[in-house]
Amino acid sequence: MIVDTLALVGTGLIGGSFALALKQAGAVRQVLGVGRNPDRLARAQQCGLIDRAVDWAEAGQADCILLALPVGETEAVLRQLAPHLKPGAIVTDAGSTKLNVVDAARAVLGVRVADFVPGHPIAGSEQSGPDAARADLYRGKKIVLTPLDETRAAALETVKALWQATGAQVETLDAAQHDRVFAAVSHLPHLAAFALVDELAQRADGDTYFRLAASGFRDFTRIAGSSPEMWRDIALANKTPLLAELDAYLLALQTLRAAVSTEDSAALLNMFSRARTARENWMNSQDV
Repeated sequence: MIVDTLALVGTGLIGGSFALALKQAGAVRQVLGVGRNPDRLARAQQCGLIDRAVDWAEAGQADCILLALPVGETEAVLRQLAPHLKPGAIVTDAGSTKLNVVDAARAVLGVRVADFVPGHPIAGSEQSGPDAARADLYRGKKIVLTPLDETRAAALETVKALWQATGAQVETLDAAQHDRVFAAVSHLPHLAAFALVDELAQRADGDTYFRLAASGFRDFTRIAGSSPEMWRDIALANKTPLLAELDAYLLALQTLRAAVSTEDSAALLNMFSRARTARENWMNSQDV
């Protein structure tokens, strides 16, 4: 057992899967749930994600508290939780951006920021809610931790051990580097998928396009089924790196458009070949 009691703020796919995996691994004795939606907490208990719902005061007495919620809610939730944190209680999160989360933690927790371990599991699904949780979600997937200079070594090691117990592979990055990397490989693809689906849906004959769309469109746009609220918060929270990636992508699209317009077959072939090789190298590295 790694910790006796875990508290979840957010009992959907991310938090619920974390709890299920830890229960299955025998890494935690009990899991508490806290939040503003009693129905969701009741459903989480029915699904076996939490053992019982509690208030903020009791949640703060847990050994470790995971914030699995939209990043825009981090500061408000920390303000609810902070007065109740017992000595040594570890707080960690699963947000897709890190600099804004770190800023919120510093603003609210003060010296207790030493007990905060920022994290980002690189796993998920377009599905959400307690019913989407599954114990194998993190198996073989990466979790990136972005500890602060102040983070206690023991707190970092505990959070690292918890994620390893879920089957995840733990890496560490600086928070700023994390946000730059994921603006490119996660946030931009989601925005591109949302934009394409929305643009087609706004057309007068959009239903014809969707009726005839097949697997390529389905695969490219799968992530447009994700939570609009969550991705709104991510886009705003990671504004500066994301704008840089949008500009780079627009330049690539303009280069592609010029090649199509001028029927530059060599330029098209070179771009497509480079992209295929890069993707194959990436896919092969995932099998190692």
